[in-house]
Formats: sequence, C-alpha cells, structure tokens
Amino acid sequence: MESAGGECVTSLRPGIIAGLVTLVLDQASKLWLLYVFDIGHRGTVKVTPFFDLVLAWNIGISFGWFQNDNPYAQAALMVIKALGAIGNGIDRLAYGAVVDFALFHVEIAGNTFNWYVFNLADVAIVAGVMALLYDSFIGVPAAKAP
Repeated sequence: MESAGGECVTSLRPGIIAGLVTLVLDQASKLWLLYVFDIGHRGTVKVTPFFDLVLAWNIGISFGWFQNDNPYAQAALMVIKALGAIGNGIDRLAYGAVVDFALFHVEIAGNTFNWYVFNLADVAIVAGVMALLYDSFIGVPAAKAP
C-alpha cells in the first residue's frame, strides 16, 4: 500500500509526462515555424477558411486563473504552470517575447472576428483547465484517507 505522498507522485506521473511532451512539441513547433517554414517572411498563411498561421510576438505576461483547495489539483496546476513558465521562459530568453502563431477567426455579415493568437502550450493549459473543471464538477469524488 502506498502512502498519501506516494499516491500523489504516482497520480502526477502522467501529468508530468504530458507536460514534458507538450513542452517539447511547443518548442519544436516554434522552431520549425520560425526557422524552417520561415513564418516571419511569409506573413499570414491561410490554412483553412477559419484558421491561419501568423507570427505574433507576445511581450505581455500571463495571469493566474483557478484557485483550488484540493492538493492533487494544486499539484497538477503547479506542474502545468511550471512547464508553461519554462516554455515561456525559453521563448523570452531566446527571442525576448513568447512566440504565438495560431489564429482562429470567423466572418459574419462581412465582419471578421478573431480569437487570440496562441501556441501549443496555451492549448495544453486550456485542456488541463478543462480537465480540472470536468473532474471538479462531474468526476468521482476522491476517497478520504483513513
């Protein structure tokens, strides 16, 4: 039988692996877009009628979202935040800004509405938050330790 601390580490392992894979894919996609695809010289590239590749240098800062008292949720969020901060830190050290490149948009009655320009790390953070929300509202309650 594992201790509560061991259970926390075991339950975080898939999150850590997913976070590391996301960090690698995020950085690889940025490097490919900047140096192989050369998005900086191509300008906006229409991929679909509702999705473009663009180059946006994000010099702003992020803000904290969810606050949760569950220690496992807090630990998972810390892993996501730490890896997101590492990815952003790598970008800021290398380029002086975070590299964003994905733009969704829709045209309605002649007006174009754009979503924020984002990257793969942003997608992972949103997916992680959605999973935490799902778990907090619909998931099975955690068993109390004896």
